[in-house]
Amino acid sequence: MVTTQEQQDTLLELLNSTPVVRGVVQDQLADPETARSWQQAHGGSGTAEEHAWLLRARDALQDVVRGGRPAASLAPLLDGVTSRPRVSSEGVSWELDAPEERRMAVEAVMAWSALLETMSGRLRPCANPECRRFLLDRSKTNKARWCSMAICGNRMKARRHYQRTRDGATE
Repeated sequence: MVTTQEQQDTLLELLNSTPVVRGVVQDQLADPETARSWQQAHGGSGTAEEHAWLLRARDALQDVVRGGRPAASLAPLLDGVTSRPRVSSEGVSWELDAPEERRMAVEAVMAWSALLETMSGRLRPCANPECRRFLLDRSKTNKARWCSMAICGNRMKARRHYQRTRDGATE
């Protein structure tokens, strides 16, 4: 059984699969062989149809998290999907019923929805305007701004420092 933490991590990996490298957006899932490996490593079948649905979900979720599309734009990804209760000695669990080729895409949307419900405002784009990555702030204070302190955080702090010293020198 996949844990909530694993679902969140997979969603974040999916969202962060289009980073900017040397000023150019890279799609880490564009290559079919690389995408197949990624899909299989995350419980998928690796088919081309699954890949197409996964890219649709990723692109839509990126736009929704960035505020470029309304959440309702995710509805077509969930068409015909149901969830059925399953009762066991551990209690009630919910079983997702989705076409196999759409399961990963649906799970990504469901992970986003669960985050929205349980950790509202903690999944967000990096504050570096040149970065396309996202972060999931699990800190107590909920004040994280960058996808990586080592990369974007240091870069942005160095820019602000340079700007302050440059502005101070011109006065």
